[in-house]
Amino acid sequence: MAKKRQLVLTRPPATKGDPTMAPLGSRKDVVAALALYNTAPDGSKRNTGMEVLWGPGMVLEFPAAADEVNQVMISVSDEEIARPVLQRLSKALGWMMVDLESGRSFGGG
Repeated sequence: MAKKRQLVLTRPPATKGDPTMAPLGSRKDVVAALALYNTAPDGSKRNTGMEVLWGPGMVLEFPAAADEVNQVMISVSDEEIARPVLQRLSKALGWMMVDLESGRSFGGG
């Protein structure tokens, strides 16, 4: 079994070198924005403290109790399917992805 790729979805800093992380939006707004890309909760109730969304070739997670979402952890299980979806949503929403293994960032508008 191939290793799952781990990415973090976040908002790029307002200015270069700015360490402040701007939120992606409210929990409700993030779920609604991701729904446009066939990514949504599966309807089950888990008691993990994490909001889990399922998308094409990927699973996304962020803290369920947070009012604002600062970042989303992505576990990619099928890169061929997930990559175009992630590229489209990153571009459309002005978000960026950071590859946790390499540290490289992609997207951001």
